[in-house]
Amino acid sequence: MNKFKNTDGALIVDKIILAIQENKQYLSDIDGLIGDGDHGINMNKGFTMCRESLDETSGNLAYGLKVLSKILILKIGGSMGPLYGKFFKAMALSLDKKEEIDINDFGEALESGYQAITSISPAKTGDKTLIDTLVPAITAYNISRNEGQSFENAIEAMKAAAIEGRDSTKDMVAKLGRASRLGERSRGVLDAGATSCCLILEAMGNGAKELLNKS
Repeated sequence: MNKFKNTDGALIVDKIILAIQENKQYLSDIDGLIGDGDHGINMNKGFTMCRESLDETSGNLAYGLKVLSKILILKIGGSMGPLYGKFFKAMALSLDKKEEIDINDFGEALESGYQAITSISPAKTGDKTLIDTLVPAITAYNISRNEGQSFENAIEAMKAAAIEGRDSTKDMVAKLGRASRLGERSRGVLDAGATSCCLILEAMGNGAKELLNKS
């Protein structure tokens, strides 16, 4: 099938939460090399709070993303809470009224999420941030979509580009945030935000593929 039900999409949020929980130490270890070392801790806190809330009241994909966004914006400090909060909120709004989600719906939701981040952050590709993962991932997805490839192929293209984007940050000098104070010393380390963004996009993609194969 080339689409999945919004009601089944809660699985995607489950996979996102699990990906962050399983990698909390890894993310903090990366962040500790050029930042304050709390990225994984903070992310895990927010995503686990979302897990607890969804265990009490479940819903579809849009609802899960909405709950996640609210918790990240209101409960998590630093810059990443608002950034990811805005991203998930915009995705939730994009998908809210859709009973089924196809390749175009998913792409539009990703684009909405990206635009929401740019509304509060000046980050651009090359600055050593999550944008270095997100932009190439969305670009690759859209190229596949515009070429008429399948939903699954577009997801695989997104995931591959996300990994490549994440890895590209290792050779970058940080331009924003705490790490930017280090100048050249920030080179040689992956960016924690780019890494968590890659985990999130991979989890999203894997969840969507699982649903497509079940449809």
